[in-house]
Amino acid sequence: MEMLTELPAMLLFIIVLALGFDYINGFHDAANSIATIVATKVLTPVQAVIWAACFNFAAYFISKYWIGEFKIGNTIAKTVHEEFITLEVILAGLVAAIIWNLMTWKLGIPSSSSHTLIGGFMGAALTHAYYISADLATVVNSKVIWIFLFIFLAPLLGMLMAYFITVAILWICRKTNPHKADKWFKKLQLLSSALFSLGHGGNDAQKVMGIIGAAVICWHMSLPASAGDPYQAMEASERFGYFVEHYYWVPIASFIFIGLGTLSGGWKIVKTMGSKITKVTPLEGVAAETAGAFSLFITEHFGIPVSTTHTITGSIIGVGITKRISAVRWGVTINLLWAWILTIPVSALMAALVYYIVHLFN
Repeated sequence: MEMLTELPAMLLFIIVLALGFDYINGFHDAANSIATIVATKVLTPVQAVIWAACFNFAAYFISKYWIGEFKIGNTIAKTVHEEFITLEVILAGLVAAIIWNLMTWKLGIPSSSSHTLIGGFMGAALTHAYYISADLATVVNSKVIWIFLFIFLAPLLGMLMAYFITVAILWICRKTNPHKADKWFKKLQLLSSALFSLGHGGNDAQKVMGIIGAAVICWHMSLPASAGDPYQAMEASERFGYFVEHYYWVPIASFIFIGLGTLSGGWKIVKTMGSKITKVTPLEGVAAETAGAFSLFITEHFGIPVSTTHTITGSIIGVGITKRISAVRWGVTINLLWAWILTIPVSALMAALVYYIVHLFN
């Protein structure tokens, strides 16, 4: 284990700030995991956040011992070319992401914590590139294009899966006593919400790992060649895996902090997600959470960072349209769509401004 006392103050500050963002991400995105289970009154809000937080942390063991690697963290760390990553870039990106997350949480808007982090990171890197060379070929297109595509594909995937799961359940249970079915689906919702919380933890905690990994690798690469640093001797593709192996406390801390954040709630966004998009029954809650969970498991398998907010929102819309198109409050949904579209560019602009301020004092 690398000793914290050996790390420079700037890097330590970034790690603390990143874990702070992780905590904010937890309470900002708590609604994703608990909104439907609270809306259907299967669990009280307090019971729901404890339930979700436990499975957020349990996702660490899935990623570490079942999947065997942290693919999403690796993707995030490599969204920007290494030569444009500095500690100042990462600091500016994190500050912008925290500001945007707190603003949207205060307004009760379920925006994507993932995309605000990515937008901040890229915006600060682009600004840094402009200062040092005016070369804007900064981002790794092969990584970033999938992130942008899944702004739209993640909710669409969740919506389609939720629609077909709901239709299938309704057909299977067509002759079942409604009261009896409702009792069964309330019990099943405990399982479906646990699955979604596993997906949420595995997806979002890794994004913070990726940012911390980028900062740690950046510091190691900045050391003089005479230091004989092992990071400098290995291929770029190997560095993140080496980081996870030697800074193994970072993954554990990332999953702990997102769990602690989830414990803190995020009640304004719970209200938006749980009741303002469409009214959700226990059956529909099971369908939405199951669809959202499997969407997250699939994208984690391929190492594609997606928004858990977008995914579960699409899933809730999917169950709503099985009743009728008008069952979905499209006015609320369109407002959410605008927030999704604006998150990356606004976060990037905010990070550019923060980087400019930091640059003035360097």
